[in-house]
Amino acid sequence: MGVVKARHYDLGVLELESGEKLEDVRIAYETYGGLNKEGTNAILICHSLSGDAHAAGKHRRNSRKHGWYDVAVGPGKTFDTRKYFIVCSNVVGGCKGSTGPSSTNPETGRPYGLDFPIVTVRDMVRAQRKLLDHLGVKKLFAVAGGSLGGMQALQWSLEYPGYVHSVIAIATAAKQYPMGIAFHEIGRQAIQKDPRWKGGDYYGSSRPADGLALARQVGHITYLSQDTLERKFNRNRKNEKPRKKFGVEFEIQSYLQYKGNSFVRRFDANSYLYITHAIDQFDLTEGGAKSLRDAFKDVKSRFLLVSFTSDWLYPPEQVEEIYEGLAEAGAPTTYRKLDLPYGHDAFLVYNNTLGNVLVGFIEREEREYGS
Repeated sequence: MGVVKARHYDLGVLELESGEKLEDVRIAYETYGGLNKEGTNAILICHSLSGDAHAAGKHRRNSRKHGWYDVAVGPGKTFDTRKYFIVCSNVVGGCKGSTGPSSTNPETGRPYGLDFPIVTVRDMVRAQRKLLDHLGVKKLFAVAGGSLGGMQALQWSLEYPGYVHSVIAIATAAKQYPMGIAFHEIGRQAIQKDPRWKGGDYYGSSRPADGLALARQVGHITYLSQDTLERKFNRNRKNEKPRKKFGVEFEIQSYLQYKGNSFVRRFDANSYLYITHAIDQFDLTEGGAKSLRDAFKDVKSRFLLVSFTSDWLYPPEQVEEIYEGLAEAGAPTTYRKLDLPYGHDAFLVYNNTLGNVLVGFIEREEREYGS
């Protein structure tokens, strides 16, 4: 994609699912490709927990950092910018340009901290819809995402039936199960027990870096697989001896410390609390639906669901539960269980196995959309 520009849209007031109103809401986003005159060739890509709006390209010509989905977004790539207008935005509650707990509270002139209201996946989707309306999108050809991004994609089909032609949901679930909640809780406790967290009011002083780094280390383990860890690290030891008892002795220890420390430099601890809470609250069968069949009864979209055999955070049976609900509701759905060794992060490790599934579905839906 070359050099791309980060953008912002001030959408004003956002009415939240909780009943509260969030004032002066700003959404960070990027776009790739061009919107057709009918406003119907758009694809919305939704990011996962630690992602952001920077899906493709780079912000400076000499930068080595490309967007988190650069391998899949661009001319001639899976999400082909010669055909489609690709949009990616940072979720409400985030810390990469969209309004979140680190943003200035207009009532106090100080960062929100824990005064920021609770947000849900539905709130994230409603903010995205306001952005798409602003951009002139009349209908989405597709909404796609993995993990939290897949939850957003599924929510889109319920929230705006008829607006989304196709949904691509990868390595996700119709609700957060107890194991996922448990790992998130450990991470949240690590942050809140850091003395520098200060009840969420740490802005302008030292951040709770130790707690956030530990939360990231715990979470990152759930994104990997045993095969990945053994293949990448085995029991390899570092060359030097640990400087203290119980210090870093194995390469896997060093890797986890690196992942934690690098995460602290780019993410806000309070945003981690809010976004993991939104994931834990996600359940498509809440709010009146007695079952997934009932939840999906009014959807108009066509679906591609993808799971990975090595994913133990959102294992295949959780994706298959979505498939069964959609099938019972009569929604056209394609399901693929892919035997890949990368764990939950397989949706980010782009490869021909996943790429061919995505391209095949998009090409079929192009013909259906045209008709």
